[in-house]
Amino acid sequence: MSIFLIPILGISCGLVAIFGGTVVRPWLRFQERKLELEAELMRKRIEMDAARSERLEQRLAVIERIVTDKGLTLSDEIERLRDAPLN
Repeated sequence: MSIFLIPILGISCGLVAIFGGTVVRPWLRFQERKLELEAELMRKRIEMDAARSERLEQRLAVIERIVTDKGLTLSDEIERLRDAPLN
C-alpha cells in the first residue's frame, strides 16, 4: 500500500504547485492591486476633504469678522462679500 502512496503524493504536490502558480498567485496579485487602488482613492478623498475643510474655515472666519466688527453694518459687509470673487 505504501508503494502507491509515494507516487500519489508526488503527483499531488506537482498539481498543487501548478494550481498555486496558475490560480492562487494571480489572485493574490489582483488583491494586492485592488488594495493599492483603494488606498489611492482614500488618499484623494482625504485631500479633497482637507481642502473643503480649509474653505469652510475661511468662510467661517469671514462670518466671524462680520459679526464681531463694530465699525461696519452687517448689510454693507454682506453686499461687499457678494461682489467679491470666490476662491
